[in-house]
Formats: sequence, structure tokens, C-alpha cells
Amino acid sequence: MQPVLIDVTPDPELLRQRALIENSELTRYCNAIVHEHAEQFGWSVRQRNDVIRSLRLLQTLRDSPIAKVRASDVLQLPRYDGNIVSTLDVLDAAGLLIDDRPRWFDTYFTNKTSLLPQVMQEQLEVWVNVLIDGATTTPRQCSRDPLTVKVHIHAVVPAVTAWAETGHQSLAEISPAQIRDVLPESGNPRALMERGLRSLFKVLKARKLVFQNPTRGMTTTKVNGNVPMPLDTALIREKLNSPHPVISLAVALVAFHALTAKQVSELLLTDIVDGRLNLAGRSIPLAAPLRERLARWLDYRQRRWPNSQNPHLIIHQRSAPRMMAANRTYPWQQGGIRPQDLREDRILAEAHATRGDARAISDLFDLSIAGTNRYIDTIEHPDLASGEGR
Repeated sequence: MQPVLIDVTPDPELLRQRALIENSELTRYCNAIVHEHAEQFGWSVRQRNDVIRSLRLLQTLRDSPIAKVRASDVLQLPRYDGNIVSTLDVLDAAGLLIDDRPRWFDTYFTNKTSLLPQVMQEQLEVWVNVLIDGATTTPRQCSRDPLTVKVHIHAVVPAVTAWAETGHQSLAEISPAQIRDVLPESGNPRALMERGLRSLFKVLKARKLVFQNPTRGMTTTKVNGNVPMPLDTALIREKLNSPHPVISLAVALVAFHALTAKQVSELLLTDIVDGRLNLAGRSIPLAAPLRERLARWLDYRQRRWPNSQNPHLIIHQRSAPRMMAANRTYPWQQGGIRPQDLREDRILAEAHATRGDARAISDLFDLSIAGTNRYIDTIEHPDLASGEGR
């Protein structure tokens, strides 16, 4: 592609007028794909026309009639009343999309580290890439969830910024004494920074970007975990009987089987077979109240989006005509209940019902030893031992 010499913002009104005149090379090339997507995913006439008009807009914005389209250009379409997601789907299917969109955690990382010295930025970038993508070389590591990586970045950046402000240009210059100087006094902030710095220097040392690991032998502060508490039974019952089928189903999935919000959003229709939920290698018999709510939701889904090819169990207006999952906040914000609180309530009830059977709790909810002990420790809690609040 020819590099842009001068980036001039097009006149919005002129673009709108040109997009209404006639089809372009881009729309003619993508015409069959647009109609195929519209039929396959049940697009409305308005949605199909929005995509066609967006393609006309992009033809005007392209550097040349034969150039591929950058995703960053598609993201500018709303200022011209254009469509983003469905247009991206069509361009991708046509082989005309250059996906130059930054990942959200890349943007977060850049915002957090933009004022640091270049060497420090590069060292932190190596660490973050290992966390995100995993590593098959020593130290071997599985890829981490982007939200977990965000927590690590948030914990580490204040320390690195403090070192940069004192004149350091590289993390190779940091000593154990300087590690101790930047750590918070106590509590979770100290524990999270210790874990983040330990992970950071372990990766940098393995890749020979620092001479020594200044966190080696450093004692670890225990995280101050909160005590899980039961929810109000009346609130759970109210949400289970919600008039919105999607809310009652989502609440039932967590209230009866303690799924996480991520698991709920990523469930596929094929994950439920013969009244059993197949999840992470486990086969879980569905509770009878959940099966009732599942049937109600599937009936509603079929009536609302009869042509949707989305394989996910839970969909909404935006995801129904596409293949993507609903985000983790759906339908919890609408339902007015936190899935984590609901999950803790379910596990807490099981812990008390089994009198603290660690093996049963760990197997049933796929918890680690530390996670299981968090609930077992409540057995002797003065506010919970007698079942108060349940």
C-alpha cells in the first residue's frame, strides 16, 4: 500500500452524498457475500442496507479502488453513520480486510508505560507477551487470561515508574534493596506487587535481559482474602423467576452449578446433551429447575431469532446475527445481580452441606486447594456456623 503523505479528514456530508449515488467496485465485489451473510445470519433489510452503504463509504475512503481495507478505517464509520461489526465480517469473508486493530490490553499496556524509558518499555513488553501467549521454553508457562495480565501490569507499573523517576533506564539496574523500597507497607497491594515483580524478573532473567533476579529469596506476603458470605435467598428466588428468560437461565446456571460469568457467556448449544452439561471435561447432570428455564429460553430464542446461526447458548440482539459470544456482563447488568456473589453463595452452601468435605467441593466445582480452603474455613465462622442468613 502507498503510505499516506498527508492525512486529511474527509468531509462527512460529502461522503454521505457519494455513498447514496451508486454502487462501487467494493460493493459489487462483496455483493454476493453480503446477501449470503444476510440469509445465513438472519439480517434485517435495514442491517443489510447499512452494510452496503458502509461499503460505499469505504470505497470513497480507500487509497485506491483495488486496495484492501484496514479495520481501523472501518472503525471510523460511525462518524458517517456506518456499520462496523457486520461490515468487518463481510470484508473478512471477502479476503479484503487488514486487521490492524490493537488488542484492548495492548492499548492498556501502552497507556500505562508510555512515559517509561524505552528499554524498560521493551523489557515489560517481553514479559507481557510471555504472559499472554505462554512459553514453551524455560520457564514454561501457560497463557494467562488478559484480565489477569491487566492485574499484573497494574501492580508492577508503579514500582517501575518509581525507579524511572530516580534515573534508572533499565530493569537490569534494580537491586533487592530497591525492590524492598518500592513495596507498599502491607496488605493486598504489597502482595500483588510482589507477585507481579517476581513474575517479571523471572521471565527477564530466563531471557538474559537482566543479570540477576532481585526477587529471588524474597518472602511473599499472604493475600488478605475476604470471607465468602451468603446472598439473600429472596433475591436469588426473585432472579430465578425473572420474566426475562435469559436472566432466569443465567442465574440458574450459576445458582445451581456455580458457573463463572465467563463460562456462561462461552457456553455452546452443543455443550448440553441429554440433560447433561459438558464443561471442561466434566459431565454435569442439570438440575430440574435449570432444565425448565433452559427450555423456556430456547423457545424464546427460536421465536426471537429463528435464523440465527450463532452457536452460543446465550445471545442478544447484537450477537444473534453473528458468531461471537455475548460479553461477560450480559445479562448480569440487566438482572441486577453479580454472578461472582451468586457463585460464592452456591459453593458456600455446598461446603456447609458436606461439613467441609474438601474433596467433594474441589471435584464438584473444579477448585484449587487454596480456593477450596477459602470456603471450608467458613465452617467455624461465627456468623455462618449456624447457617445464619441461609
